[in-house]
Amino acid sequence: MTKECKQQFTLRISQANATQLVVILYEMCLVYLDEADCSLQKNDNARFREDIRKVRGCIAELLQSLNLDYEPAPALLQLYLFCLKRLVHAQLHKDPKGLEDIKRIMMPLKEAYANIQDQNTSGPVMDNAQTVYAGLTYGRNSLTENTSDPGNNRGMLV
Repeated sequence: MTKECKQQFTLRISQANATQLVVILYEMCLVYLDEADCSLQKNDNARFREDIRKVRGCIAELLQSLNLDYEPAPALLQLYLFCLKRLVHAQLHKDPKGLEDIKRIMMPLKEAYANIQDQNTSGPVMDNAQTVYAGLTYGRNSLTENTSDPGNNRGMLV
């Protein structure tokens, strides 16, 4: 994942509500699946293992976010466990089809959550994060980020 992509995800995470965080996790999972596929095609085994580890981390976080008292959490649990099994199989056998199977499961789930993310009217999960506004500046096609609070009270609530 590029540095710019990581910064974009970090910014979105700091401003996201719970549903938006799930969408971001799906997007990160899909990015890492694409990177794992590229690493596999390049025969870069070390990078492939690292990409698989990151996909596993995203799926593990999705698993942890489930509240099994409500539907459709039990069905999602089964899908996530299936994805983890396919991921292990893909890693052991260096099978790109396993990665594709996971993408085919994750893509519609991401789209479903993206469709409902605006219905969640709760505020950002991170209460003590800086507010960031972005816009084009006078520089040629450059994007700058300005913060409304320079961070006098970051990390600690006093």
